[in-house]
Amino acid sequence: MPKIIPVKELKNTVAISQMCHLSDEPIFITKNGYGDMVLMSMRAFERMKYEDYLVQKVEEAERDIAEGRYTEGLDWMDQLIESI
Repeated sequence: MPKIIPVKELKNTVAISQMCHLSDEPIFITKNGYGDMVLMSMRAFERMKYEDYLVQKVEEAERDIAEGRYTEGLDWMDQLIESI
């Protein structure tokens, strides 16, 4: 469940830091009742970026397969052996 807090609660930085690390999820900061910012631990941010990277690589691979830009594994091994 996402944590949502008002911007005025940012004064207690130690508690906010603990919240970020304990939940390992983003904390949504509101201002005047509307979304304003998102805070998260570095670990959660790095995990999110890595997941985005993996999704991008899978999408690239799927495009390559759909467009016929691939080599079967055994064929690739044969080509490698022939090049030695």
